Amino acid sequence: LVSKEKEKKMMPVDLYVGGAEHATRHLLYARFWHKFLYDIGAVSGIEPFKRLINVGLILASDGRKMSKRWGNVINPNQMVEEFGADAFRTYEMFMGPFVQAIPWNTDGVVGTRRFLEKVWKISDRIGEGEVSTSLQSLLQKTIQKVGSDIEDFKFNTAVSSLMILVNAFEKEKILSRELYEPFLILLAPFAPHLAEELWHDLGNKESIFLAKWPEYDGSKIKEEAVTIAIQVNGKLRAVLSFAPGVSEEDVKNQALLETGVSKQIEGKEIRKVIFVPDKLMNFVVG
Repeated sequence: LVSKEKEKKMMPVDLYVGGAEHATRHLLYARFWHKFLYDIGAVSGIEPFKRLINVGLILASDGRKMSKRWGNVINPNQMVEEFGADAFRTYEMFMGPFVQAIPWNTDGVVGTRRFLEKVWKISDRIGEGEVSTSLQSLLQKTIQKVGSDIEDFKFNTAVSSLMILVNAFEKEKILSRELYEPFLILLAPFAPHLAEELWHDLGNKESIFLAKWPEYDGSKIKEEAVTIAIQVNGKLRAVLSFAPGVSEEDVKNQALLETGVSKQIEGKEIRKVIFVPDKLMNFVVG
């Protein structure tokens, strides 16, 4: 059937990304046939895949499954035309945990579009400047987290980390290329078109996708951190760690990604957000 040497080298598949809807016709059939081939000695391993991750459904904004019958389908081409492919793609990564069913919210695409506009604007401030210890530390933490989150399919928190870093970049009058280039490499899997263009604007001749992935320097990561309690109507739902002086916006963005928080807020109106810097955030909902 196949060269034994080549089969042993290539199999098993490192990662199978499927969906609960496709378990019968895709996953079960693939495993059934592979086990049959194993029984007759045609393949070397009993399992075809090392790892399985099921992707959650993107639901319609009304919380139902998208269907022509309900008239609640989102046309990707329309989103790309209105907001751009990168904003659309980044929102799909940011909207929630990869394995959970998440309702669509077009306002979220507006948010990722604004984030990418910030990235574009700060490109005008690239120059030779002194790199503060705190900003270098934040970059190293971001490299560490984004790399780890991509491996774990936690794309939403990876994007959130990039947003926090960009907010810090915005405060700099001159932004060092030493900081901006590794950031663009981290951004590239999420916003490939924008990252590629900005990468070439810096004078790089080869594609950003041929650049070496940044490695974080643990010696530059400051250990100091503050823990902030996240409450919903006064009840503790999460405890998160941040760099001292983190902004209310960054805490809110990260808190809303926490399952324990989002479940308590889902379907309700956030009437007020109480923020005590470096200590507490409380969502008042009803």
